[in-house]
Amino acid sequence: MGAKLGNGGGVGRRNNGRYMPMSEINVTPFVDVMLVLLIVFMVTAPLLTVGVPVDLPKTQASQLSDQVEPLVVTVNAEGRLFIQETETESGQLVPRLQAITQNKPDTRIYVRGDQAINYGRVMEVMGLINSAGFTKVALIAEMPQEGRR
Repeated sequence: MGAKLGNGGGVGRRNNGRYMPMSEINVTPFVDVMLVLLIVFMVTAPLLTVGVPVDLPKTQASQLSDQVEPLVVTVNAEGRLFIQETETESGQLVPRLQAITQNKPDTRIYVRGDQAINYGRVMEVMGLINSAGFTKVALIAEMPQEGRR
Protein backbone atom coordinates (compact mmCIF):
# COMPACT_ATOMS: atom_id res chain seq x y z
CA MET A 1 0.00 0.00 0.00
CA GLY A 2 2.83 2.41 -0.58
CA ALA A 3 2.71 5.31 -2.92
CA LYS A 4 5.64 6.23 -5.06
CA LEU A 5 6.63 9.86 -5.02
CA GLY A 6 8.09 11.56 -8.04
CA ASN A 7 11.74 12.53 -8.54
CA GLY A 8 11.68 15.25 -5.89
CA GLY A 9 10.24 13.11 -3.07
CA GLY A 10 13.29 11.31 -1.66
CA VAL A 11 16.58 12.31 -0.08
CA GLY A 12 18.60 11.14 -3.02
CA ARG A 13 17.47 11.00 -6.61
CA ARG A 14 16.92 7.76 -8.38
CA ASN A 15 18.03 7.42 -11.94
CA ASN A 16 16.84 4.21 -13.59
CA GLY A 17 16.60 2.47 -10.24
CA ARG A 18 20.05 3.50 -9.05
CA TYR A 19 20.61 5.69 -6.01
CA MET A 20 22.37 8.98 -6.74
CA PRO A 21 23.99 10.76 -3.76
CA MET A 22 22.77 14.25 -2.92
CA SER A 23 25.38 16.80 -3.95
CA GLU A 24 24.03 19.71 -1.89
CA ILE A 25 25.71 20.67 1.37
CA ASN A 26 23.45 21.32 4.35
CA VAL A 27 24.88 24.44 6.02
CA THR A 28 22.17 24.85 8.65
CA PRO A 29 24.07 23.02 11.44
CA PHE A 30 27.21 25.02 10.61
CA VAL A 31 25.31 28.32 10.85
CA ASP A 32 23.72 27.23 14.14
CA VAL A 33 27.10 26.42 15.67
CA MET A 34 28.60 29.71 14.46
CA LEU A 35 25.75 31.73 15.95
CA VAL A 36 26.11 29.97 19.29
CA LEU A 37 29.88 30.59 19.29
CA LEU A 38 29.33 34.24 18.40
CA ILE A 39 26.98 34.69 21.34
CA VAL A 40 29.37 32.90 23.71
CA PHE A 41 32.32 35.08 22.65
CA MET A 42 30.25 38.27 22.85
CA VAL A 43 29.28 37.44 26.42
CA THR A 44 32.70 36.29 27.64
CA ALA A 45 34.97 38.84 25.91
CA PRO A 46 34.21 41.75 28.27
CA LEU A 47 34.78 39.48 31.27
CA LEU A 48 38.32 38.60 30.14
CA THR A 49 39.61 42.18 30.33
CA VAL A 50 38.51 43.03 33.87
CA GLY A 51 41.78 42.65 35.77
CA VAL A 52 42.04 43.97 39.31
CA PRO A 53 38.95 46.01 40.28
CA VAL A 54 40.00 49.61 40.88
CA ASP A 55 37.87 52.77 41.08
CA LEU A 56 39.91 55.08 38.84
CA PRO A 57 39.68 58.86 39.16
CA LYS A 58 38.11 60.85 36.30
CA THR A 59 40.10 63.19 34.02
CA GLN A 60 39.59 65.38 30.95
CA ALA A 61 42.90 64.35 29.29
CA SER A 62 42.83 62.70 25.88
CA GLN A 63 43.32 58.97 25.48
CA LEU A 64 46.66 57.51 24.38
CA SER A 65 46.68 55.36 21.27
CA ASP A 66 49.57 52.89 21.57
CA GLN A 67 49.86 49.73 19.52
CA VAL A 68 52.13 48.00 22.07
CA GLU A 69 50.43 46.68 25.18
CA PRO A 70 52.02 48.31 28.24
CA LEU A 71 52.82 46.77 31.59
CA VAL A 72 50.26 47.77 34.26
CA VAL A 73 51.02 48.15 37.97
CA THR A 74 47.89 48.52 40.11
CA VAL A 75 47.51 49.87 43.64
CA ASN A 76 44.08 48.80 44.93
CA ALA A 77 41.97 50.43 47.67
CA GLU A 78 43.79 48.49 50.41
CA GLY A 79 47.21 49.61 49.12
CA ARG A 80 48.22 46.18 47.77
CA LEU A 81 50.34 46.05 44.60
CA PHE A 82 49.60 44.05 41.46
CA ILE A 83 51.65 43.57 38.30
CA GLN A 84 49.00 42.94 35.67
CA GLU A 85 46.70 40.66 37.79
CA THR A 86 49.42 39.09 39.99
CA GLU A 87 49.79 40.41 43.54
CA THR A 88 53.31 41.31 44.61
CA GLU A 89 55.04 42.84 47.63
CA SER A 90 56.67 46.31 47.52
CA GLY A 91 60.13 44.79 47.94
CA GLN A 92 59.61 42.45 45.00
CA LEU A 93 58.13 45.06 42.63
CA VAL A 94 61.38 46.28 41.05
CA PRO A 95 63.03 42.84 40.61
CA ARG A 96 59.87 41.44 39.04
CA LEU A 97 59.50 44.40 36.69
CA GLN A 98 63.13 44.05 35.64
CA ALA A 99 62.64 40.33 35.04
CA ILE A 100 59.44 40.85 33.04
CA THR A 101 60.87 43.65 30.90
CA GLN A 102 64.29 41.98 30.58
CA ASN A 103 65.98 45.16 31.92
CA LYS A 104 64.64 47.39 29.12
CA PRO A 105 64.27 50.85 30.71
CA ASP A 106 62.19 52.18 27.79
CA THR A 107 59.30 49.79 28.54
CA ARG A 108 56.04 51.70 29.03
CA ILE A 109 54.61 51.11 32.53
CA TYR A 110 51.17 52.39 33.57
CA VAL A 111 50.29 52.85 37.24
CA ARG A 112 46.62 52.48 38.18
CA GLY A 113 45.69 53.78 41.62
CA ASP A 114 42.30 53.52 43.25
CA GLN A 115 40.90 56.99 43.94
CA ALA A 116 40.27 56.02 47.58
CA ILE A 117 43.97 55.28 48.16
CA ASN A 118 46.34 57.88 49.62
CA TYR A 119 48.06 59.88 46.85
CA GLY A 120 51.39 59.38 48.63
CA ARG A 121 51.12 55.59 48.21
CA VAL A 122 50.66 55.94 44.44
CA MET A 123 53.62 58.34 44.25
CA GLU A 124 55.71 55.93 46.34
CA VAL A 125 55.05 53.17 43.80
CA MET A 126 55.87 55.50 40.90
CA GLY A 127 59.09 56.51 42.69
CA LEU A 128 60.09 52.86 43.13
CA ILE A 129 59.55 52.20 39.44
CA ASN A 130 61.34 55.37 38.38
CA SER A 131 64.31 54.72 40.70
CA ALA A 132 64.73 51.31 39.04
CA GLY A 133 65.56 53.14 35.79
CA PHE A 134 62.21 52.94 33.99
CA THR A 135 61.67 56.25 32.21
CA LYS A 136 58.22 55.78 30.65
CA VAL A 137 55.99 55.66 33.73
CA ALA A 138 52.47 57.14 33.51
CA LEU A 139 49.29 57.29 35.57
CA ILE A 140 46.00 55.90 34.29
CA ALA A 141 42.71 57.70 34.90
CA GLU A 142 39.18 57.05 33.69
CA MET A 143 37.43 59.33 31.18
CA PRO A 144 34.35 61.02 32.68
CA GLN A 145 31.00 59.88 31.34
CA GLU A 146 28.82 62.43 29.56
CA GLY A 147 26.29 64.04 31.89
CA ARG A 148 28.24 63.09 35.06
CA ARG A 149 31.01 65.13 36.64
